[in-house]
Amino acid sequence: MPSYFAEHALLPTGWATNVRLDVDASGTITSVTADTIAGDAERLHGIAVPGMPNLHSHAFQRAMAGLAERVGPEGDNFWSWREVMYRFLARLSPADVEAIATQLYVELLKHGYTAVAEFHYLHNDPDGRPYENRAELAERIVAAASAAGIGLTLLPVLYQTSQFGGVAPAPGQRRFILATDDFVDLVERLYQRHRRDRQIRIGIAPHSLRAVTPNMLAACIEAATRLDAAMPIHIHAAEQTKEVEDCLTWSGQRPVEWLLDHAPVDTRWCLVHCTHMTPAETERLAASGAVAGLCPTTEANLGDGIFSLTAYVRAGGRFGIGTDSNVSTNPVEELRWLEYTQRLIKRARNVTESTQGAATGAGLFRRATAGGAQALGRPIGGLEPERRADIVVLDPDHPALTGRNGDTLLDSWIFCGTGTPVRDVMVGGHWVVRDGMHVHEEQSLANFRKTVARLVS
Repeated sequence: MPSYFAEHALLPTGWATNVRLDVDASGTITSVTADTIAGDAERLHGIAVPGMPNLHSHAFQRAMAGLAERVGPEGDNFWSWREVMYRFLARLSPADVEAIATQLYVELLKHGYTAVAEFHYLHNDPDGRPYENRAELAERIVAAASAAGIGLTLLPVLYQTSQFGGVAPAPGQRRFILATDDFVDLVERLYQRHRRDRQIRIGIAPHSLRAVTPNMLAACIEAATRLDAAMPIHIHAAEQTKEVEDCLTWSGQRPVEWLLDHAPVDTRWCLVHCTHMTPAETERLAASGAVAGLCPTTEANLGDGIFSLTAYVRAGGRFGIGTDSNVSTNPVEELRWLEYTQRLIKRARNVTESTQGAATGAGLFRRATAGGAQALGRPIGGLEPERRADIVVLDPDHPALTGRNGDTLLDSWIFCGTGTPVRDVMVGGHWVVRDGMHVHEEQSLANFRKTVARLVS
């Protein structure tokens, strides 16, 4: 069985030196020994840290990044951006979806993400008709993840209505729509096909309270629980003020409040965004054990708002980070902006950690790896036995890391410079990035360029 040796490594117990990691043939860490000798183990040329989980991605949007940055006649917001997105996705073929997702996943890996939760709501052809294989587009995402070598939690999306109260979907949403029975069939088919693959986890994603009715939500949760009592459940919640106002009109409650009162929200849930919560909702979400899925670069790009991170962390809340619309593919940017937005609000520094002397960047990194692993429902997020061998090797000679060690190294990675110090990346025991280059980088980029050239022509 392969073994690896790092002079410095970040373990769940803290930083350790002269660390040997033994990995079995399936790509799972079997033992971790510190203060030892390399022996016959492969030496890692840098500092070993766990890979970062990406808990929220819409892969196809990577190809439209930058195409909605024009001022409209009455100003722009999330809802005008959404119309641009609808027009863009109307042209996507299955091959396009695969090519775009593969390129995205290559980029994620090069920056230190080793797993992704794909919030996948493209089900139908551009006219809204089902493909002959109902799972056609979902399997394209699986193929992309396999080609890139990234771990995958695939979250088929249930999407049936355009507004709270069961309003019929809009024409631009026709590619998303599945009847509840068809959705359950899709999830069951994907689950049975991939359940033995250690690199894939199947979950569900009722899109939002405006896109599913309470009965639809209950039905998909029941179906998921029947298949797997620990199946991940992700949902958008309280992203926009209009969404909150519409939910109040419909139910008399805010979205997060409604979910906490009417759905079995617990540790298998991930509520994405939650940028508009009251203090009471913040406390209750933290107490539920669910993960808050935070995507600050997308939330800033769309003008969503700012998550109440300091209050949530003080209440013991769990969170992870996601790239969402994929305007950024670097976890450093997500973590940096989590802290920076709080600093701007409070006009203070180092605000997400409350213990004197605590390292802010290191704290963010540890919380995001743990929360992301929980949200993806996979044994990742740490260098310890029974976890997947998802290892990121940082170059200690990179300018941002020179002369740094321990938590100061993580602080410097997150808050200093723009170039990535990620040198090598292993996912499930397989090297996918070496010396900063992905093993399939050239072919992936060629396919992506060809696809985008046709889409934007």
